[in-house]
Amino acid sequence: MNQILIDRFQLPVESKGTFLERAKINRDFIKSLEGFCEDQAFIREENGMIQFVTIAIWKDKQCLEKAKEMVFLEYKKQGFVMPDFLKTNSIQIERGIYEMME
Repeated sequence: MNQILIDRFQLPVESKGTFLERAKINRDFIKSLEGFCEDQAFIREENGMIQFVTIAIWKDKQCLEKAKEMVFLEYKKQGFVMPDFLKTNSIQIERGIYEMME
């Protein structure tokens, strides 16, 4: 059964450029991984804040788990530390894994 990873980010407008660069790197990378089906991204700017939502659909739970491992390995290779990036840019994240309703 497909696994849907939904990330919701909230950040100040000042962090928009840096954040969108990083989001593009991540989205481009996951598209190369086995079991990736599709993704979408949505953005809203209001009152000096950015709301950014991504939805990534994976073939199944095993593919999603493997993708998480590959992303962490890629971060290590790049020297990218997600918690530091979030803190430095005042970004809040909410993440959840969902299944498609039939």
